[in-house]
Amino acid sequence: MRARLETLQERIDAEDKRLDSEGTLHWRSLRLFLLYRITLTLFLVYFFYSGTGPSFLGQTDPELFAFIITLYTGLTILSALFWYWRSPQPEHQAYLILFIDIAAITLMMHASGGVQSGMGMLIAVSITGGALIMGGRAALLFAAVAALAVIAEQLYNHFNGVPGVRFSQAGFLGTVFFATALLTLVLSGRARASEALAQARADELGHMAMINEYVIQHMRTGVLVLDADDSILMINNPAWHLLGMPTAAVGSGLLAASPELSKRIKHWRKDITYDPTPFQSQSQGPELKAHFKPLGSRDAGDVLIFLEDTSQITREALQMKLASLGRLTASIAHEIRNPLGAISHASQLFDESPDLNPADKRLTEIIKTNSARVNQVIENVLQLSRRSPGNPKPILLKPWFEELTSEMIKNHGFTSKILHTQIEPANCQIIADTEQLRQIVSNLCNNAKEAMGDLDNLQLQIAGGLTQEYNHPVVDIIDNGPGIEPDVAKQIFEPFFTTRNQGTGLGLYIAKELCEINRIRLEYIPGPTGGSCFRLHFNHWRTEDNA
Repeated sequence: MRARLETLQERIDAEDKRLDSEGTLHWRSLRLFLLYRITLTLFLVYFFYSGTGPSFLGQTDPELFAFIITLYTGLTILSALFWYWRSPQPEHQAYLILFIDIAAITLMMHASGGVQSGMGMLIAVSITGGALIMGGRAALLFAAVAALAVIAEQLYNHFNGVPGVRFSQAGFLGTVFFATALLTLVLSGRARASEALAQARADELGHMAMINEYVIQHMRTGVLVLDADDSILMINNPAWHLLGMPTAAVGSGLLAASPELSKRIKHWRKDITYDPTPFQSQSQGPELKAHFKPLGSRDAGDVLIFLEDTSQITREALQMKLASLGRLTASIAHEIRNPLGAISHASQLFDESPDLNPADKRLTEIIKTNSARVNQVIENVLQLSRRSPGNPKPILLKPWFEELTSEMIKNHGFTSKILHTQIEPANCQIIADTEQLRQIVSNLCNNAKEAMGDLDNLQLQIAGGLTQEYNHPVVDIIDNGPGIEPDVAKQIFEPFFTTRNQGTGLGLYIAKELCEINRIRLEYIPGPTGGSCFRLHFNHWRTEDNA
């Protein structure tokens, strides 16, 4: 039922549009017709009263001609006012105009000597104009009325003894009226059909242009079009966001929007085989890959640029990696856990033996500790391989981190003297999976706690929000620990890399992978006076006022 109503509404809208188009065409045709009538009356008035026109004007009855031409001029001006007021409808105005033209021109023809004066041909012009506006049988009706008017004028002359009556010429003029009406109907019908087809094609092109514009503005890939001078002809919303929302707009130079992209396009113009390297339009922006395509001939200089966020490719690769890792770990976990369980159980039984000396007990402790470590590695890998894409939702940064801090103080061995939180402003929202973000922050805080060793001297601060430095929210997890050596910092996010004998080397790797899943960028920043800072960049965010 709903589909039928929508189809009916579309038909009504299309019909309304068609009627509006036809109405506009009729008003335009009526305007041209009125311009002709005004010009005609002005010429007739000028020629008659100045005496410089044809001698037959009003030669039989000058007083009648003067009265009719004056009245005809006034009615023509009045019809122009009706057209300006758009009332009545153009078809009704055309009916009235044709009646006036037939009557006035017939009387002026009578006052100028009858059919032989040639003024009757002006009626044919009026019939042509009326046929263009009215169409259909109405044009033939007025052709018949005009023919009867001309014949009636000849009959009047005949019965009043006026010399020069020519019924044959009057009949021929009536035939001209009918032929003119028929020819105009055929040609106007074809012209209207052609105009309707052209309008339909224009509507289709306009609709397709609107669809293309919508698709371009809402596609994930950034799109720019440059001219030969590297001025921006078009830029869609994704490209504007990927370039860091520059102030440069359409018509400005690419250099103002992105110096890095401008550098690559200049290199490509010199060498079309050049494959541009990935770049960052901003120091903390996403890594972008540009593809250049010439528009038309290469000599024209117009270029189409596609911008891709390589993080999307990274996320897809991550999903493939997780799937492969899941299949691998699922197949080997059973094989490792069975002997590992046997080793752990045997070490426990061995430890319970009363005959063990201290050295043997030390060996059993080593077995149990390393068995637990291997088991933890398997658990972490299994947990990572089973990781789902998550369920991102809006999160208010300040209350969410305050709640997480309270939970970590209560359940994870932190104290209010160790862990502090400062997030501003209060209405800043980010988009992420709450459980995965919780695990990211917990891993980073636990990593700081384990790296410090001395929990009594640990100071851990969670600070951030919206700052002037970035156009997106950031959160820093800062500790006062020993920090990380520069030559080691490049490897901390690699799996199984650790600087501690007790670590599994998967805590920071899992945090990094979870950040990639949630489109959060995680980076390590060494402290200026020691310690470490792990910074979270939230690219999906909004303020609560604009939510």
